[in-house]
Amino acid sequence: MDRTFKALSLILSYPTTELQAAMPEISGVLAADARLTAAARRALRPLLDDLRDKDIYDLEESYVLLFDRSRTLSLNLFEHVHGESRARGGAMVDLIETYRAGGFEPASSELPDHLPMLLEFLATQPAADAHEILADAAHILAALGERLARRQSAYAPVFSALLQIAGASADSGAVAELLAEPEDDPNDLAALDEVWEESEVLFGPDPNAGCPQVREMLGRMDEPVKPTPGVAAE
Repeated sequence: MDRTFKALSLILSYPTTELQAAMPEISGVLAADARLTAAARRALRPLLDDLRDKDIYDLEESYVLLFDRSRTLSLNLFEHVHGESRARGGAMVDLIETYRAGGFEPASSELPDHLPMLLEFLATQPAADAHEILADAAHILAALGERLARRQSAYAPVFSALLQIAGASADSGAVAELLAEPEDDPNDLAALDEVWEESEVLFGPDPNAGCPQVREMLGRMDEPVKPTPGVAAE
């Protein structure tokens, strides 16, 4: 198992007291990974210290404000590729089948494109496959990292670390397209409710699914779908 992918999956997950207790071991794993530069390891330190030492309720509140109440910072990767279009359902199917083909059965209630879950899966896969999938998501990771850096969030260096491990440079045009979307205000609950209105995402078996399909879904930039209020997205 790639323990660094597992460690990064954990620190991107919803904070818990169990996570806090595990932070010394998680910090040790990241400090020992030679794929990360010394500067990258130093940049991660404030987040690692916060997750270890801060009050759990403050950590939970900060996490929710960042990732659960801001669509543009969603850790569900296909949100940034497909929005709520029907193509997202097909992408989910492919990803589930890729997990199964790799002998991975998610134990979480999160959607399969949730970044911490994807990283947990990649931790179990051959390094070349894991790096290729991350590289194909580079534009999403770079945009998330930039948005977090603008908010001076301690989570921003996690995305730089992922890009460094993947050895990938994000396509500047694709990143710019993502960053052109207006930022959500996590305190504007009415606007957020409107933004998060979504059509049903359906799942089902796909015998042709696998890593190539997942990479294509992550790498392709679709035109954002913004349904008219009261009308389901097509």
